[in-house]
Amino acid sequence: MSFFISQIPALIVSVPLFCAPFCIISNHKFLSWFIALIATFFSFICSIFLFLNIQENMVISYAMGQWLAPWGIEFRIDKLNSFLILIVSFFALYACFFGLKSLKNDIQESKISLFWTSYLLCITGLLGVLITGDAFNIFVFLEISSLATYIIIGLGRDKKALYASFQYLILGTMGATFIVIAIGLLYVSTGTLNLFDLSFRVKNIVDNPALITAIAFLFVGISLKAAIFPLHTWLPNAYSYSPNVTTIFLSATATKVAIYLFFRFGYDIFGPSDIISTLSIGKIIIFLSLLAILFGSIAAYKQSNIKKMFAYSSVAQIGFITLGIGLMNSSALTGSISYMFAHALTKGTIFALIATLIFSLKDIDIKSISGLVKTQPLIAFLFLITLLSLIGFPGTVGFISKWYLILGALQYKSILVIVIVAVSSLFTIAYVWKISKLIFLSEPTKQNLDIPIIMKFSCVLGSILVIYFGIFPGFLINNANEISSILMSR
Repeated sequence: MSFFISQIPALIVSVPLFCAPFCIISNHKFLSWFIALIATFFSFICSIFLFLNIQENMVISYAMGQWLAPWGIEFRIDKLNSFLILIVSFFALYACFFGLKSLKNDIQESKISLFWTSYLLCITGLLGVLITGDAFNIFVFLEISSLATYIIIGLGRDKKALYASFQYLILGTMGATFIVIAIGLLYVSTGTLNLFDLSFRVKNIVDNPALITAIAFLFVGISLKAAIFPLHTWLPNAYSYSPNVTTIFLSATATKVAIYLFFRFGYDIFGPSDIISTLSIGKIIIFLSLLAILFGSIAAYKQSNIKKMFAYSSVAQIGFITLGIGLMNSSALTGSISYMFAHALTKGTIFALIATLIFSLKDIDIKSISGLVKTQPLIAFLFLITLLSLIGFPGTVGFISKWYLILGALQYKSILVIVIVAVSSLFTIAYVWKISKLIFLSEPTKQNLDIPIIMKFSCVLGSILVIYFGIFPGFLINNANEISSILMSR
């Protein structure tokens, strides 16, 4: 047992990777799904072991092939990435479980095994980005996840899915190019690719043009991957036209993994140096975050496509997360970290609810949900819970993270930040009311609401967790506080 636990950092990435080819070799829609389910379940169990182990040891270092860092490739786990690994692995399992029934309506039956192969590769890449302690391998794992993501987006039945995939491919390639150039410049400037080693070496470097250029390239590249305004243009189409399993999984995980790189590079590596403050990176992030919050909220209100409405909503929510990073104080960081969890849970559940309706109604127009409370009262009630969480209503997981962000904004002492956050909240209430009015105050336009039990169960589970972590936020806030304290002490 102790040997198994010691190998978890490698197993959590390698098991989805090795299971992926068996999905397509099986060429069977149920068997490929079952293989993916076993792989994601295994990764989730491993992530729990890893998270619990970190509570005792603080940091775990795993040397690949027993080649010690900084010469060898290191998997390095701490409070921050163990928390995010738990989120990613949970939603990998959640979306996979949901997809048993959902996927057959979303893509051609002959391509289902290809989908699950690509899905596992995407999970491998995202978990690899989080767990690796090597800068170049961040790029490698990012590309594994990106290449797989292009496939799981493009396999959608809607022809627009191909356009969305191609658009993401172009912008994703640009982002990857910026990141790999930045990593090359970091190596030239410091002589190392190990992140822990890098954090010590940058302390002694002042006014190095190559290092400053590397930071600029990293900022742009990560912003493209994280869909940070105005580099968000791939996200609305990718969420709107991809298969519903893809939307659920990506909305809960992909952008969070990219934002994780801001934490890792901005605080862990460059935090000890004076370069970040000299370049005013924090002020730039605040400015872009406020624009994202306003633009995303207004754009969401204008949409008639229900998936696109919540896709643009995600642009605004990403803005809230990055706002906490830019404010650079402990309350704001706690809010930002807890917001990643809250947004993953809330938006993942919302897209699962939307998927149940699309499965039955075969329609993504917002008017198709009219009178839902009379045809499917349970789904209507679950929608209400998640919409309240999106606003940040007390008693839901969305409240506590927004509360800490507001505290961080007050601590930053900027009236403009507080005003824009308040105005954006009004727009959020406006499009939530738009949805709620149709669900609860309109007459049904469609009656055919045959929803499989496995999809209902997934939606119920997500909504229960939204309420549970809203009423009992101790787990979330304690971990977010610990992580923000560690980051602020760098």
